Amino acid sequence: MATPELAPALSRLARRRNWMLSSADAGVASALAHDAGLPLLVAELLTARGVRSAAEAERFLHPQINHLLDPFTMLGMRTAVERMQRAIAAREPILIYGDYDVDGTTAIVLLKTAIEMLHGEVRFHVPHRLREGYGMQREILETAAGEGVCLVVSVDTGIRAFAAAEAAEALGLDLIVTDHHLPEATMGLPKALAVLNPNQAGCAYRCRHLCGAGVAFKLSQALLESHIAPDWDPERVRTKILPSFLKMVAIATVADAVPLLGENRTFVASGLEELRRPVSAGLRALMQEAQLDPARRRLTSTDIGFRLGPRINAAGRMDVASDVVELFTTRDQQRAKDLAAKLEKLNRERRETEAAVLDEITQRLADPVFRDTRCIVMDGEDWHRGIIGILASRIVDRTGKPAIVITREEGTAYGSGRSIAGFHLLEAIENCQDLFTRFGGHAHAVGFSLPAERVDELRSRLTAWAAEHLTEEDLGSPLTCHAELPLDRITPALFSWLRRLEPFGIGNEEPVFIARNVRLAAAPRYMKEKHVRLQLAHGPRANTFSALGWNQAEQIRAMELAEGQILHVAYRLRENEHPEYGGIELEIVDLQRNDE
Repeated sequence: MATPELAPALSRLARRRNWMLSSADAGVASALAHDAGLPLLVAELLTARGVRSAAEAERFLHPQINHLLDPFTMLGMRTAVERMQRAIAAREPILIYGDYDVDGTTAIVLLKTAIEMLHGEVRFHVPHRLREGYGMQREILETAAGEGVCLVVSVDTGIRAFAAAEAAEALGLDLIVTDHHLPEATMGLPKALAVLNPNQAGCAYRCRHLCGAGVAFKLSQALLESHIAPDWDPERVRTKILPSFLKMVAIATVADAVPLLGENRTFVASGLEELRRPVSAGLRALMQEAQLDPARRRLTSTDIGFRLGPRINAAGRMDVASDVVELFTTRDQQRAKDLAAKLEKLNRERRETEAAVLDEITQRLADPVFRDTRCIVMDGEDWHRGIIGILASRIVDRTGKPAIVITREEGTAYGSGRSIAGFHLLEAIENCQDLFTRFGGHAHAVGFSLPAERVDELRSRLTAWAAEHLTEEDLGSPLTCHAELPLDRITPALFSWLRRLEPFGIGNEEPVFIARNVRLAAAPRYMKEKHVRLQLAHGPRANTFSALGWNQAEQIRAMELAEGQILHVAYRLRENEHPEYGGIELEIVDLQRNDE
C-alpha cells in the first residue's frame, strides 16, 4: 500500500482504464469451432491469434518438438555452420561474446554446451554492465586475438557493432553475428563472415521474432544435427539433446518478452515440459531459491517471467553476469547452491534499490511538467544503471506514456526507455542519434549513452517528437479484454479447454474476460492491507465465485463497495488447488461500478 506521502501523487497519476474488447471474425470462428470440434469461445480466441483452419488449431493447441523449423532456412546459417565445423575440427579456440541479461547469458550457455558436445574449444565473455556497457568492445577482441582466438561468435548482440566488426577484421578474426535486434536502417549490417538474424533483409526464416537465445539455439541445432562422427547418434540429438536445450530457450524467450507465437510457442511449451525434470545442479538450485517445485506443481510462463527471470537478470543488473553461465554449466552441487543463493541476494538488493528510487520518481511525477508532456524523460544523479530499464517500465505502467529514465555518472548519462503501443521508441531516438555516443533497441525498448550536458536537448527533442507523433487518445493504459464471459457460463470443461491455450505471453496473452452486472455477495475482505477477496454472483440465487484482487486493496477501498453492489468485472480465470476449498476462481484485473 502506498505511504501517506505518496498517496496524493499516486491518485493524481491514476487513470480510469478504458476496456477495449477485441473482436474476431464471427464467421471464421464459427467455422473453426465446427471443423476442429472446439467450444466457440476457444475458436474465437484462436481466430484472434491468426488461426484459421483445424490443422492450424491442432498445431497451436498441441505444440510438439517436431514443429521446430529447419535452421538452414535462416540466411547465413550454412556459412556459419561450415566455419564453426572447421574451427571445432581444428581445435581452434572459439570466443562467444554475449550480453549481460537473461537472453544473452542463456544464449552463451546454449552455444557453449553445443560446441563442447562436439569437442570444440570454447571460451566466453559477458560484458560488465557498469565497466563495459552493452556490446562488443575492441579491447576484448584484441585480448582474444592475442590468446590465439580466430573465430568470434556474438550472441544477442552485434547487429549494430560496426566498429567492433571492423576491429575484428583488422585483428584477423572471423566474426559470426547472431542477434535478433533490428538492424540499423541506413547503414545495413556490420561486416562479418555471416550474420544470423531473422530480421535482416532477405532472410526467409518463418519465425522473425526469436529472442537472442532462440537464434543461438538454431545455430546449435544446425551444428548438432549436421555433425557426422562414428559415435554420433542423430536420433539422440532429436529426442534427448535438443529437448533438453529448450529449458534455457524457454526461460530466455519468456524473459525477453518476445511474442509467444510460431516457433517461440514450441520453444516455451516444450521447454516448460522439460523444466518438470531439471537435471543441472544450477537449475535445481535456482528453482529452490525461487520456491518452485516442479514435482508438486507444473511450471508456467508466469513462473519464468516473475520468479526465475528476475533472479537471473539480477546478476547482470547488480554484479557479474558471468555467474549465470557458471551456474548453469557447473556440475558441483555446492557451487551451484552458492551461486543460486548469490543471485537471490542480488535480486533482493535490486528490489530494495528500485523501491528507493521509485519513491523519488513517483513524487517527481506529480510535477505538472510531467503531467502535460506526452513522453516522460526523467533523469537523476547516480541512480543504479542496472535498474533504470525497470524504472522506465514502472513509469509507463503508472502514466500510460512512453518513458526514458537517465542516470548521470561522472559526466556521462546512461538511459533506458520503454514505450506504449503505437509509439516506435527506436525511431524516436534515431531522430536524436547525433546526441548519442551509443544507442540501440527496438520499437518498445531502447538503451543509450550520451554526454550529460546533452540530456536537456534530448528531453526537448523527444518531447517535440512525441507531441507530433502521439495524440492524447494514444496515451493511457487501455485494458484489452478478449471476450464477454458471464459467470454462469464458467464450467470446469471450459476452463480445461482454455488451459490448452497456454503458455501465455506477448502475442498470446492470457485471456481477460468481462462479466457485466455481477452482484457483490458479501462485503470485501482485505488481506495484509494490500490484497482483497470478493464474492461475486451473476444473479440473486446464482453460485458465487471467489475473486482475488492482488495489490488492489487501496483501489477497491476508494470505490466504497458494499454488499449488493452491482459491478462490471474484468478478470482472468484461475484454479485454486487447495484440497479442501479449491476450485475455479477469478483474478480481478479491473472493476467498474454500475450505479445505474
